[in-house]
Amino acid sequence: MRGLVLDFGGVLTDYGDDHGADEPPLVGVVRRVRGSGVRTAVLSNADGLWAPPRAWAPLFDVVVTSGEVGMAKPDRRIYLLTADRLGLDPADCVFVDDLAVNVRGAAAAGMVGVHHHSVRATTEEIEVLLGT
Repeated sequence: MRGLVLDFGGVLTDYGDDHGADEPPLVGVVRRVRGSGVRTAVLSNADGLWAPPRAWAPLFDVVVTSGEVGMAKPDRRIYLLTADRLGLDPADCVFVDDLAVNVRGAAAAGMVGVHHHSVRATTEEIEVLLGT
């Protein structure tokens, strides 16, 4: 696996049990996997005017929003577009979302899907899948 694609709301914004942390734990995971050469993306069903917090901008190679591209998760085309923008085959990407329907959409597009239930479980799955 050479790519990590994450939903924003419900995944990257999840503080888990550490509500006093400076940043959500999965942001730290993104920082670590990028350091090991993994390409990263945010894929959100937000409108075209949305962007992740500026402090996080250097952590992502690609940001794809539904409002910008005119399609939304779970349409398989948006996952294929995201992989293409990362310069990767969908089979080389791990996709993380808190909605099962979106994870199924990613899997239908050829990505490995991770259904986010908790920060700890998601972190462990990412580490196993990406070998970090």
